[in-house]
Amino acid sequence: MSKTAQSVWTNCLSFIADNISPQAFKTWFEPIQAVKLTDNALSIQVPSKFFYEWLEEHYVKLLKVSLTKELGENAKLVYVIKMENTYGNKQPFTEKIPSSNRSQVKSQEVDVPTKNKNPELRNPFVIPGIRNVKIESQLNPNYSFDNFLEGDSNRLARSAGLAVANKPGGTSFNPLLIFGGVGLGKTHLAHAIGVEIKDKYPEKTVLYISAEKFTQQYIESVKKNNRNDFIHFYQIMDVLVVDDIQFLSGKSGTQDVFFHIFNHLHQNGKQVILTSDKAPVDMIDIEQRLLSRFKWGLSAELQHPDFETRVSIIKNKLYRDGVDMPEDIVEFLANNIKTNIRELEGAIISLIAHSSFNRREITIDLARKIVDNYVKHTKREVSIDYIQKVVSDYFQMDVDTLQSKTRKRHIVQARQLAMFFAKKFTKASLASIGSQIGRRDHATVLHACKTVDNLTSTDKQFRKYVEDLNKKLTL
Repeated sequence: MSKTAQSVWTNCLSFIADNISPQAFKTWFEPIQAVKLTDNALSIQVPSKFFYEWLEEHYVKLLKVSLTKELGENAKLVYVIKMENTYGNKQPFTEKIPSSNRSQVKSQEVDVPTKNKNPELRNPFVIPGIRNVKIESQLNPNYSFDNFLEGDSNRLARSAGLAVANKPGGTSFNPLLIFGGVGLGKTHLAHAIGVEIKDKYPEKTVLYISAEKFTQQYIESVKKNNRNDFIHFYQIMDVLVVDDIQFLSGKSGTQDVFFHIFNHLHQNGKQVILTSDKAPVDMIDIEQRLLSRFKWGLSAELQHPDFETRVSIIKNKLYRDGVDMPEDIVEFLANNIKTNIRELEGAIISLIAHSSFNRREITIDLARKIVDNYVKHTKREVSIDYIQKVVSDYFQMDVDTLQSKTRKRHIVQARQLAMFFAKKFTKASLASIGSQIGRRDHATVLHACKTVDNLTSTDKQFRKYVEDLNKKLTL
């Protein structure tokens, strides 16, 4: 039976798979395709120049042994580099390069000469924060679903996260965008999803990265003229977690490259998980084509935890630290620190530390001292409810009137001012603000904010309303 390129390569792959880790095989050998077999020369197609360089540096001996077993001592190997050009209508770049290590695998004549006979070997993983051949996930194992407590404020996001972890890339939650204010657990949940996926699917390549670091890496790749290598690196991920995606705001080059990476991953059934401090509709200076993709899946908001959830968080933290605390002190903490989970846990740590170092029992007086000191140095949160009350009182009406459907001018203006200050002083999304101020939609809130800006610059009396209310809300 005559040998074909495919049959020879299939046998080579079988041998190679027995001699390297499954992760390395999946990363470096699964993307390769057999092209043709001419005499004793096997041509294989690889997706980029760095792929060829990496194989030559790290796996040429293994390739030699596997090829020799199939084709004998005179075996030759030719790489065909075919890299799709997704940035225009040019034909895919194709180049053929023989194996450069003559003592390991004999090479045939060069079909298309390369510029450098001995190209510099470049490790695609030498990107800041990613150093090893094995792609480290950069996940924090301490962030898990076990210590991400469920409550009304996070139920949708947590449930969606679990669904994604059970079936990455196989749910309608792709991408999954988790958004909310500072310290509400976005990063924790993103890591928890990644950790769970790695636990259930150890063969999958999962990577967590902040949008800031992603941007730095992209700038570096442009400087070093290896932008395509950078793109390909991210395109081989099975699960990509990008934290604080709003950091891409105004960075058109980084947005463009992320757009192409996102498209590739999404089209190939890979999972994308994003976090942001605001909903897609509220993001500024992000290209519309990117925003539309953020909306393809599910945007789940993390809200401020209610009293019951805050109590559960405190008790869970105390249990993990092996500390007992009276119920009245737990409730005191939950009642007095409402801003976010990070500050709540910080206050607990401070309380335990003061108690341990000073050998004092945890009492309500000690808790009050810690809370007073803590809250004093924490910017007070202004809630949407509080804003509505202040605005209603200022215009001498009740909150129900403010929220009503009436179109009377002074009531409409009061409502618009409430929406304006809610956007200014809270981290709530436009949709959330509209929902809480008379069940309006996000477009109404956006219109209200623009109206307030316009009237402030053209109407002296209206400008006084804004100044007075601003003082009341920042006292």
